[in-house]
Order: sequence, then C-alpha cells, then structure tokens
Amino acid sequence: MATVQVEKTYAKARKAILKGLVAYNRSQIGRRKWKNIAITIRNDAGDIVGGVTGEAWADWLFIQLLWLDEAHRGQDLASRAMDAVEDEARAFGAKHAYLDTFSFQARPFYEKRGYRVFGTLENYPDAHSRYWMTKSL
Repeated sequence: MATVQVEKTYAKARKAILKGLVAYNRSQIGRRKWKNIAITIRNDAGDIVGGVTGEAWADWLFIQLLWLDEAHRGQDLASRAMDAVEDEARAFGAKHAYLDTFSFQARPFYEKRGYRVFGTLENYPDAHSRYWMTKSL
C-alpha cells in the first residue's frame, strides 16, 4: 500500500516527481525539444548586474526571471535583454511567450513590450497582485 509522507530532502523527491511527470507528459504529447536560455547584463568589471532567464519548450518561451540592478536602470538594458531572450526563443522555434510578475514589479514594462494579462491572483501577497502575461513572438 502507498503512503503519503513529508520528505526531509527536497532535491531527491523533486527529481523523482519530475522524472515521473516528464514520462507522463511524453506519453501524451511526445518528446519536445527544450532549451534553457540565460541572458546577462554585465558592468565594466564583468560582474552580472542583471539579466533574464527562461526556457523554450513546445513552441513557448517562459520568462522565469528578469532583474536589473537599480544603478543600471533607465538605459534600455532590460529591453535589450528581453529582445535577446525572445530572439533566442524564436530561433529555437518558439511562437509565444508567457511570464508572471507582481503588482510591485514590472507589469507596465511588459505591457509596453506587447504582453497582456491573462490571469490575476489578488492578495498575493497581502494587498498585492500576481499577474500572468503572454504575447505572440
């Protein structure tokens, strides 16, 4: 009989769960190519002061993280990094992109880039909202 338990080691449990989920997904939609993409913004010393990470899979780009140190904002660097990640995804075959952001983060920035909200979670956290956004590439 199967049991349910709280694990003390996250990584091992996550690996086993992911392996099972990937196998199931492949049985339903076949094998799809997948690519991690990382774009960095570096200062003159070579330190990373910002960037974008994402993954392309099944004709979609998921923007996982976008960050730019405040000292480097207002120089169009975040837009250039987004252009680069979207270009990489297009070259890989992605036709659409999606991401999530909070009300205290970059929703207006993404809207200027053509993203639109398709889902909202209110009061997450507290009085803030979390938005899921998408656009065609």
